[in-house]
Amino acid sequence: MWQQLLKHREALLGGVIVLMVLAIGSRVPSFIGPGNLVEMFNDTSILIILALGQMMVLLTKGIDLSMAANLALTGMIVALLNFHYPAIPVWALLILATALGLVMGMINGLLVWKMGIPAIVVTLGTMSIYRGIIFLLSDGGWINSHQMSADFLGLPRASLLGLPLLSWCAIAALLVVGYFLRYSRTGRALYTAGGNATAAYYTGINAGKMQFVSFCLSGALAGFCGYLWISRFAVAYVDVANGFELQVVAACVIGGISTMGGTGRVLGCLLGALFLGVINNALPVIGVSPFWQMAISGTVIVIAVLLNERGNKRKGRLILRDAALARQKVAVKS
Repeated sequence: MWQQLLKHREALLGGVIVLMVLAIGSRVPSFIGPGNLVEMFNDTSILIILALGQMMVLLTKGIDLSMAANLALTGMIVALLNFHYPAIPVWALLILATALGLVMGMINGLLVWKMGIPAIVVTLGTMSIYRGIIFLLSDGGWINSHQMSADFLGLPRASLLGLPLLSWCAIAALLVVGYFLRYSRTGRALYTAGGNATAAYYTGINAGKMQFVSFCLSGALAGFCGYLWISRFAVAYVDVANGFELQVVAACVIGGISTMGGTGRVLGCLLGALFLGVINNALPVIGVSPFWQMAISGTVIVIAVLLNERGNKRKGRLILRDAALARQKVAVKS
């Protein structure tokens, strides 16, 4: 039963999301209206992009808890630049945010790869450092919507074929990361480095270097989302996205990305983010207490972790164990 459940996990999760949407729609018909569904996907877009970055780190047996702080710092920097120098083009600020996020990801990756410090320790430390830098830059102040230019605020809200540009950014990220992981040599190496370090070594793959690459990509996506978050919510301050890194990890775990490395797909990452998006949008509609929302989300995460742990008991390891037992029997008979 467990094996069948794990085998069809993504289909099951997709079915649960559809049933949840239909169940809420039966009580609140406007919930399943096209406009609300588009808005719900748009609300989840940043979570999807960040979860893709976190997924690549998890594939290499790492974890990035500094993503939300990275987002907040890059967002504050571009907001301050837009406030003081409104003539700077928005596309330049977007590139700058992505580049700054990449640099912060490189710092994490180098500390993990070259210094051998556990990823959770490194990213907890840099998370606090990045938040502190935000306070120093802003002196604890806020940048509000009236201090931002119309172009800065308008880009994510621009519509293309009925979808906001923010949603198209999430779709583009899904396609690019999916292609990268499936068809590029580096993408496949991320799976190998996290799934079997011994095999990676004998095939010439440097597992530490792959962790560095994953942190760079994660940081770049977080920086990219820094501009998207600030422009969407039209405010920048020290505690922007505080705690959001837990939602990102939860989306990955629910989607079947193993914290033990080497296992997970982009489709699962998308479904995990959508599941949380539906939960966050649906439960307040039917009057569920925020405390129950947290309890429900936590329960789902625990169940997802248990399923992932079952999935880590791979057949390959059993085959090796059985082969060893067979050799012992032969040795005893001889």
